[in-house]
Amino acid sequence: MSAPLLQIDKLSAEIAGGPILREVSLSVAAGETLALVGESGSGKSFTSLACMGLAPREARLSGAIRLGERALLSLSEREMQSVRGAEIGMVFQEPMTALNPLQRVGAQVAEALRLHQGLGRPHAMERAGAILRRVGLEPRVAPPSRYPHELSGGQRQRVVIAMAIAAEPKLIIADEPTTALDVTAQGEILDLLRGLTADGRGLIFITHDLAVAAEIADRIAVMERGRIVETGSAAAVLRAPQAPYTLGLLAAAQDFGPARSAAPILEDAAPLLSVQKASRVYPGGHTAVDDVSLTIAAGERVGLIGESGSGKSTLMRAILGLEPLQSGRILLGGQDLAAARGAALRALRRKVQVVFQDPAGAFNPRMRVERLVAEPLHLLDAPLTRAARRARVEEALRRVQLAPADADKHPHQFSGGQRQRLAIARALIVEPELILFDEAVTALDVSTRAQILHLLAELSATLNVAYLFISHDLAVVRAITDRALVMRAGRIVEEGATADVMNAPKSDYAKALLAATPSLEAALKKDPVP
Repeated sequence: MSAPLLQIDKLSAEIAGGPILREVSLSVAAGETLALVGESGSGKSFTSLACMGLAPREARLSGAIRLGERALLSLSEREMQSVRGAEIGMVFQEPMTALNPLQRVGAQVAEALRLHQGLGRPHAMERAGAILRRVGLEPRVAPPSRYPHELSGGQRQRVVIAMAIAAEPKLIIADEPTTALDVTAQGEILDLLRGLTADGRGLIFITHDLAVAAEIADRIAVMERGRIVETGSAAAVLRAPQAPYTLGLLAAAQDFGPARSAAPILEDAAPLLSVQKASRVYPGGHTAVDDVSLTIAAGERVGLIGESGSGKSTLMRAILGLEPLQSGRILLGGQDLAAARGAALRALRRKVQVVFQDPAGAFNPRMRVERLVAEPLHLLDAPLTRAARRARVEEALRRVQLAPADADKHPHQFSGGQRQRLAIARALIVEPELILFDEAVTALDVSTRAQILHLLAELSATLNVAYLFISHDLAVVRAITDRALVMRAGRIVEEGATADVMNAPKSDYAKALLAATPSLEAALKKDPVP
């Protein structure tokens, strides 16, 4: 057997006396994909940063990291600069933070060539164009002259991959590269990464999504609290896990909350939300929402699925009163949102609240939880006393299974899942009849996602609140919604009971979305362990 491309041997790390990594040992061979899986905080990303020489300065590292014959931990920062990009390429989760928003994407790819291969600017730009085409960015669709904000999420991720492979490194580390992408873009990026290993590169693919790991990995390493607790072929780890932690991850990955039957809907009752022939056209002529009609009944849970750019978020903003319509109406409880004024408008806005994908971005980090959760109370007709406001905040925190004393903390003192609970508490504090969830569990690891989905199911049952769940995670929509709507290019192309849409889709577009979705269940049924 040939020597591994990358060998990590008993790598440990601590910061201020606190252990981060505990004797981590891993290897990846040329042409092999190793998936590194585990919950948030398990040490996956820190391991990748250590390999790149990017661990925090205050971190104390011990053990060994070898790239071929080179001992990376013994290299100076100047020497590591020649390794990054040239020998190890890095693909980060959020391309907008990895790309310079003020520089054209072609120039950003060319920069790696100029730094590591010494090419002049004209030659580097020519090569950069060829590399962008190699990762699927044809000039007629996404020319090198574009800025990052002019590209879709999937296109931006392709640019980051182009930068990572520009200098032909032997190893690629991809840290959650598909988490924020819709299923179609995710499938394209996975295909692209597979092609890189076919060229003989090694790939470390960091993810919390076991279905994605099952689809792309040759081997899987499972990480818990800074330790590797299990390593083996993808089939062996997923079908016959040995570590209790791996068993728990698999159970959580298939846990989408308690099963429930569809909400009873009274045929004669007026819908809680009625969107009637809504259209939204942006300056320049782009139609984001095109003649859309839908209804949601009291207590009903509806899923809205589609690719990025399909119009889901624009429709959500219109329902919230944040986007004007060129035509059509949106009725809440039978009242026209656009026509309401003053107290009537406040009353309507109390009926509908929203929970966004990234609670950290939705909270002011300088404010305490009490003030953040209490923000919607301005919609009440009369202001509350300080004591009454505090009581409402504490009750909202209890509903999402947080402690009343948490009201005195700041957002950074909570985990990602806890911050999402805070966002749900803020939505609940005015006792809405409808909550919109915009990719609310997409970025959460499997255990935290299962906890949040159980919480949402419990709140729906006890409070009879309706949900519009906007997501590209079809497994979540399948599990927790009564009805599903499929949106493409601003139009609803299919709708029906969730089970019918998921199990027997009628439109070609819905069939393509389902086909592109990685399935852990399907992975567990194939490739039996010898």
